Formats: sequence, C-alpha cells, structure tokens
Amino acid sequence: MFNRLFHLADNHTTTRTEIVAGITTFLTMAYIVVLQPAILARDFAGQPTGMDPHAIFLATCLAASATTLLMGLYANYPIALAPGMGENFFFVATIMALAGMGVPDPWKAALGIVLISGVIFLLFSLLPIRRILLEAVSPSLRNGMAVGIGLFIALIGFQHGGLITAKPNIGVGLNIRWLSELDALKDILVFFTGLAVAGGLQARRVRGAILWGIGASTLLALGLGRIEYQGIFGFPQVTVPAIGQWDLWNALSWKALPFIAVFCFMDIFDTMGTLVGVSEQAGLIKDNRIPRADRVMLVDACGTVFGACVGTSTVTSYIESAAGVSHGGRTGLTSVVTGLLFLAALAFSPLVNMIGSYGPATACALVIVGAMMMHNAVKIDWGDMSEALPAFLIAIGIPFTYSIADGLALGFAAYPVMKILCGRHREVHWILYVMFVIILAYFALARIHLG
Repeated sequence: MFNRLFHLADNHTTTRTEIVAGITTFLTMAYIVVLQPAILARDFAGQPTGMDPHAIFLATCLAASATTLLMGLYANYPIALAPGMGENFFFVATIMALAGMGVPDPWKAALGIVLISGVIFLLFSLLPIRRILLEAVSPSLRNGMAVGIGLFIALIGFQHGGLITAKPNIGVGLNIRWLSELDALKDILVFFTGLAVAGGLQARRVRGAILWGIGASTLLALGLGRIEYQGIFGFPQVTVPAIGQWDLWNALSWKALPFIAVFCFMDIFDTMGTLVGVSEQAGLIKDNRIPRADRVMLVDACGTVFGACVGTSTVTSYIESAAGVSHGGRTGLTSVVTGLLFLAALAFSPLVNMIGSYGPATACALVIVGAMMMHNAVKIDWGDMSEALPAFLIAIGIPFTYSIADGLALGFAAYPVMKILCGRHREVHWILYVMFVIILAYFALARIHLG
C-alpha cells in the first residue's frame, strides 16, 4: 500500500527508512512546539500580546500536523511545515506596530494580515505571478533578510537568557546583575548550559540537538528551583481562543499593506529556498527541474491560510527537513510520519507550558537558530556595492532598529537609489519601485499619525 501511495521503489527507499526519517525530521524541528508559544505570547519588551500560550500551542501543533500531512499525501515530498522562525518574530513586530497605531486587539489584525498574505500566496501559486516576484528581489537582498532576522533572533535569545539588558544612552549592554543577584546567576547558568549542549551536539550533527539543549536547560532550571514541575501529559487548556479570531477589517487598512507585502515575500522565498535545498540533497532534481514544485508551493500557501485560521503566524516549509532526507527519506511517507508526531505532541501541553514560560530555558534555541541563519551572509554579492549596501542595511537594520519591518524598509528603499546612482536603473524590477513608493508613503503617514 505504501509503495503504491508514495512510489517507494521508484525512489529507492523502504517503509522502515521513511518512518525513521520522519521521526528524525520531527526531532530536529520539534523545538518550534515549545518556542512558538513563548515567542507569540509576549512582545519584544516582555509585555503580553493578548494571545493565550495554550491556544498558540494548539494552533502550532494543528497547523504543523495538517500541512505536513498534506505535503506528504498530495505533493509526495519529504518536507515538513510549521510556523516559521523569522516569520513569527515579524508577526510579533506587526502586533507591536499595529498597537502603536491604535488598532484594537492588534493580534487579531495580525492574524488577518497573515490570512490575507496566505490567500495572495495561494493565488500566486496558481498564477505565473510567483515567478515574477521571485525574480524581482535579488539574491543579495533575500540573503540579507535571512542574516538580519538571524541576528535579531540571536539578540532576543541573549535577552531571554539574561545575558544582555537595556542600558541608558547605549541601548543594550552586558547584564551584570548576576554578580550580585543569585536568581540572575541561575538564569545565566541555565542559558549557557543549554547553549553548550545544543551547540556541541549540533557541531557533532546529533539529531534533535536544539531539543536536547532545551531539555538540559529545563532540567537545570528545575534543579535550581527556577521553574516548578507541572506534569508531562495533558491537553492544552485554552482560555482565550485563537481559532477563527482574525480581524480582516483592520488587516485590509492602508496601515497593513507593508506587512502583507513582507509576509508574502518571506513565505515565497522561504519555501523556494527549502524546496531547492531539500530536493538537491535528496537527488530529486531532474533535468534542472524540480518535479511537482507547484504542488509544494500550493501546500505551503494552504498552510499559511490554515495557520491563520487556527491562530498562529505564517506556516512555511522547514529546512530542518533535510535532516530526515539525510537519513534516507525520499517520499511523502516521511512527511506523513512527521505530521502524525506533531499531532501526538498535543498530549504534552503541561510540559510545553512549563518550558515555554521560562525564557532562559528556550533562549539557547534562539541563539542556535540565529547562528544557523548566518550562513546566508556568504551568498551576498559583496563585490557589487549596489547589491551589498542594501543587503547590509537590512542585515544590520533589523537588529539595530529592533524592528524587522524598519530594517527591511531601509534595504528596500536603498536598493533602487543605489542602482540609479550607478546608472543601472534597468536592473531594478518595477515592483521594487512600487515598494519604494509604498515605503515612503508608509513612513510619511506614520509621521502624520504620530504628530
């Protein structure tokens, strides 16, 4: 039956190999189940966003399970999906921006924005517009986005771990409270223990290294009395539902246009990057073409729409799927196994809530993920300043402005200007000129709004 459904023999694999590969992929990316509630429940200043961690956990498991199962059954690819790292931070940034604009229940409007971007991505997947968008943004800008988000994620990891803190006049600096406060010292020890375990295992290519790091941090935190044991098994007890809570009215306002555009770009580029990377590693590319690529893009778009419906940020394909591929996964059966394991994770709600509610326990994962995203820096064309400078502005603008949106705006605004100054304006796609105007209008209207 499995051979008929997934063409195992044609792909030179077996049922046993695919099952083990699916388990491997799940262990490699299961950290998102713990991190997603911790990230979306609070903004960058540590204030509640209005979203219930239990509802986020439920949405994360449902979205990851449903879309990964669909990927396996419909596209027959060993690619797993879940709420994306990077997109979830931009989601929080969107909530903060909307709150600053006076939008009521900004998290609901943010879900509406994700829903709209998913519908747009779905249309792009059915039309040739997707190819136009992919060609519009240069590889240097795309990789600059990845580097900037990686640095931003690592910065927040340092903050959650208690390593750095806000400093008057200089922004942020080393947190030295651990020299005089015992609890601060315990937090630092928990953070560095997790970082050492996760980093060391990652260097040894151990499957689930990030998850092992979080586990080591949690055990030490329990031993030091920084968290209380809440049990292991149990289903999420949702107090503030997130399913069907999107706010389309505010999501369709002019204030939301830049956010919708960025969500679309991020999802498209993430999906294409993962698709090419995993397909290359699995040997699925034939005659320089990726079979059933349209199905993968369609599933990814459906995942974003479904994720917004159940109450989480953009769902996208995970590059961690390469872990399962490296273990022999070649077909959709790998994804089916991973999807079923995400569904089974719903039974561990108390454990996830205990870990996610304590920042230093998950901070190591943020730093490791940030470090993994830094490899994109080598893909920036540093020999061409018209490409390098805008990409650099994005990369440093995101962490320095403490805003993904502002960092992207810096780079996207600088790109056409640099090309014009170099006499190479024809290299800029017309869509980027439109985005330049939108960015200027956005900041102008924001200035008026702020008085």
